[in-house]
Amino acid sequence: QVQLVESGGGSVQAGGSLRLSCAASAYTFSGYCMGWFRQAPGKEREGVAVFEGDGSTSYADSVKGRFTIAKDNAKNALYLQMNSLKPEDTAMYYCATDHSVISWVGYNHQCVYNYWGQGTQVTVSS
Repeated sequence: QVQLVESGGGSVQAGGSLRLSCAASAYTFSGYCMGWFRQAPGKEREGVAVFEGDGSTSYADSVKGRFTIAKDNAKNALYLQMNSLKPEDTAMYYCATDHSVISWVGYNHQCVYNYWGQGTQVTVSS
């Protein structure tokens, strides 16, 4: 059974940093169509940072220059380094992947994120 498990969330003050990790079991991250999403109370889920179908990275405008997505093939893990955190970054953070994508599919491929972790809470206080 495929499982994605996030960790690394917590409570920090504005300006602080956190590093989120996502470990997969019974699944190997392909490096394509995988990334981080978040959902704050009362708001829709939004993409934060992803590896696109060609392996390039994309970031939400609100986190550009502050967050960095990374992967470790040897550890089969996905990471999100979050620096200069702001109160508006407070949300539940999820890692997700399109399990049907196992190799390069091109930037324009419409990723369908169908495997999700349970989430890790990030709270940033002012």
